[in-house]
Amino acid sequence: MSLPPNQALGFGPYRIHPGQRLVLEGDQPLRLGRRAMDILLTLLGHAGEVVSKQQLMAAVWPDSVVEDINLRVHMAALRKALGDGQAGQRYIVTVAQRGYSFVAPILHETIEQRPAGDADGRHNLPLRRTRMIGRQPLVDRLMTQLPRRRCITLVGPGGIGKTTVALRVAEQLIGHYRDGIRLVDLAPLNDPQLICSHLAALLELSLLDGDPLVCLVNGLRQRQMLLVLDNCEHLIDAVAALSESILRGAAQVHILATSRESLRAEGEFVQRLETLDYPPLPVELDRAQALGFSALQLFVERATEAQESFELSDAQLPQAIEICHRLDGIPLALELAAAQVAELGLDGLLTHLQGRLPPLTAGDQSSAERHLTLRATLDWSFNLLDRCEQTCLRRLGVFRGGFTLESAAAVIVGQQIDPAAVFASITQLVAKSLLSVEVGDEEVFYRLLDTTRRYALEKLDVAAELDETRQRHAERCLALMHQAQSHWENTPTALWIERYARGLEDLRAALEWSLNRAGPDNLAIELTAASAPLWQELSLLKEYGDYVRRALRLLDEIGAPCPHLKIALKLALGSACYHTWGATPETIGAFVDARQLAHTHADISGQLRAISGHLAVNLSCGRYRMALEQSEQFDRLGPQGDPLLSLSTHRLRVLALHYAGDQPQARIHAEQVLERMAHSGHLNRFTHGFGVQYDQSVASLTVLARVLWLQGFPEQAWRTARQALDIAVQINHGTSICYTLALASCLIAHYNGDKQNARALLHLLLEQSQKHSVLLFYRWALHYAQVIDAETTMPVPTDGSGLVREIMVTLDERFVDDDLLTRALAGDAGWSTAEILRARANALMVDDSGRPSGRLREQARSHNGFVLNANSAYPPNPCGSEPAREEASSVTANVQEAEAILHQALSIARTQGALAWELRSATSLAQLWQRQSRYREALDLLTPIYQRFTEGYATPDLRKVRQLLDELRDPVLA
Repeated sequence: MSLPPNQALGFGPYRIHPGQRLVLEGDQPLRLGRRAMDILLTLLGHAGEVVSKQQLMAAVWPDSVVEDINLRVHMAALRKALGDGQAGQRYIVTVAQRGYSFVAPILHETIEQRPAGDADGRHNLPLRRTRMIGRQPLVDRLMTQLPRRRCITLVGPGGIGKTTVALRVAEQLIGHYRDGIRLVDLAPLNDPQLICSHLAALLELSLLDGDPLVCLVNGLRQRQMLLVLDNCEHLIDAVAALSESILRGAAQVHILATSRESLRAEGEFVQRLETLDYPPLPVELDRAQALGFSALQLFVERATEAQESFELSDAQLPQAIEICHRLDGIPLALELAAAQVAELGLDGLLTHLQGRLPPLTAGDQSSAERHLTLRATLDWSFNLLDRCEQTCLRRLGVFRGGFTLESAAAVIVGQQIDPAAVFASITQLVAKSLLSVEVGDEEVFYRLLDTTRRYALEKLDVAAELDETRQRHAERCLALMHQAQSHWENTPTALWIERYARGLEDLRAALEWSLNRAGPDNLAIELTAASAPLWQELSLLKEYGDYVRRALRLLDEIGAPCPHLKIALKLALGSACYHTWGATPETIGAFVDARQLAHTHADISGQLRAISGHLAVNLSCGRYRMALEQSEQFDRLGPQGDPLLSLSTHRLRVLALHYAGDQPQARIHAEQVLERMAHSGHLNRFTHGFGVQYDQSVASLTVLARVLWLQGFPEQAWRTARQALDIAVQINHGTSICYTLALASCLIAHYNGDKQNARALLHLLLEQSQKHSVLLFYRWALHYAQVIDAETTMPVPTDGSGLVREIMVTLDERFVDDDLLTRALAGDAGWSTAEILRARANALMVDDSGRPSGRLREQARSHNGFVLNANSAYPPNPCGSEPAREEASSVTANVQEAEAILHQALSIARTQGALAWELRSATSLAQLWQRQSRYREALDLLTPIYQRFTEGYATPDLRKVRQLLDELRDPVLA
């Protein structure tokens, strides 16, 4: 039954807007997973009826075959989020052997306006898994204090509910911060040095050279946002220093931290969390009065989740109150105890607790005593487990993040446990609140709370199983990375990232453990090599480069012949270094070594990848002839047997032709590549680690856009560049975004006179290259800013060379210099030769200092093919001439040389098929002739070139030519 989109449905404290798939609790959105929302809407559409499991699964998973467990887990998550069972309120009931039914009364209300939605894109808060009980007054108070205090630390013992309160405060503040909210879970980190890089990754900032903390604060300086720093207690000093620096340097950033002790940071306000309140003893209360205390509310709600038929009777009230007293109102302890109600009953549960917990004491307990209570509760819960469940729990402690049932089995199975027992044990651990469930849209994930994970790791260490379990954990990570590799080419990008990126923290932990020689050497090396696609997709190449270096050192130390692994690691190192630092000796050495190794071991695919990486480096350095020669080696190596490799080598051939200056051939091949890609279904996004990695579609469209602009199609070029950028943004691949911005859309917008878009795209390039640590293109963007955003105050790098220097001349001819002219005269400047010569000619015409340097004059005369014509020879300077005559002679020589250079630029532009450069050179020459009153010659030169254009008449170059033609026609007609 479909729900009317213009109606809101109300039940309990909730209001449902079906058309917007929005659930409001009061005036706050209740964030449910997609499947949980589907289940709720389906049940509401059949309210009062029994909906079978088969009906629900068909409605929620119409295109998939799923197991019953998926429905049960999502149903449990929905009930928890709604607080189903709290204070006796029931929304969804299970009808034995039949299905589920929504039984709460529903109010219908017609709505006219769409309510405000959730600003999902500006935070990373998890979906709420359970209803918060007893903390709302504190949450409200914190929300009013935070803007004034700026840094608040929630302090209390483990299990007291610090994270729950912090997340609830953050959730209710969604939309209040311009730049959003970021949850920073520090529990997986053991090294204080990793805090800045971990936070920078979440904030999409790059830590450039220098002090990471300074870079981080600088990146936050203009942001208005809330940082939730969770689980700080093991990194107190580092977090305190971080907080103080942020408070001083980023005035609009607020911090909400959780820790077992205060940070003792300047500017910190400490909010201690007390236990939940519970009914006093021995005061007589009726059931309604007793349930007004939050500890009892929580206990009863969790007990109902564990046993759906549980109801607290008046006769059982004294036992329940005593349980709350004995557990001192500690939320986690109450949850652990409530999970045992189904098995032990209230009487049995109290008997167990009386024998294992400290005796009741009058007055409030200290933090240390509460910690002992929680520890004793954990010990009690652990001892209630059977031997198999205990083994499962302690071995699961090695996981840093969420894990699937399959991953759990891979790590658990070993001595003392059978694979068939894993599922039953995990189900019991969930039922006993020792393991939490995270429900994704397609899979179910499990997670240990930080308190429980630390406890499990202690037990694992005591059992002397830590190293062998970590090895199985690393082996599981390796299996997942191999699986990721095999799925990389034929899985939609978003789904691939959703499936494998959640394992990043576990991958990091496995690499740290294995690369420290704690496990088998080959495992560390294989894991480093196999994980390349994940680092590539997440654009974390700088971090990956550090792991690769360590793996290569380890490989050299063990001295084992592993050519395949070494080739893969050298290629990965080359790509990581290139994007981080550019064409450094380490970058070039990595690709050269990889090629030599591949040649020695007859690895054709490895040779192709190494050549392609070196080719990209040569292009960025401006070594176009060498790159063209390398592209010709592809055919000799014969990649035709592998269609994916063949396509990539074809695309790289286009690059080499374009930068070498053969635009007609570059366009023919570029269009062939795109046609081949269309026929292949665009499955080959990257091609198995091929050289320097960009999305194939993005890279192909980027070079085509450049070629189109040079050939005189500025509008087509802009559309093609935007298409490349749109694809890169859609797949959210950072290095591809940076690549197409730096080489196409940002430049073409400026060439076409679209200053607003050029500035916006430049800022996007700066942002994305910082975010993904693609420092090569970040430095390029700083160079571009000198022209595109003249008001910028950012420092200009001093290492601009090769391709970026040539690009700068095409943006502003004032950037021409002697070295570039030398390259152009030597025939090494390829695509930019005509522009460099034109810029030099214009400089000669406006140079007040007179003659160019003698060195340049000699260079100009000595390069065959670039010899200036006879008219450009410098007339002798007669001894004893008057200064005026000498100056006139110098100016004449400059003009003659400029004219000769412009003729040469025109010829080269025509030869290269670069109509855009031909137009610019002809314009400069026509202006020179105009000053000499040679109007007819100027008109005859410029008119046919202008007439060859069929679009782009609003661009600066064509507007300038149209105005010049009008000026030239007036004296000719006169």
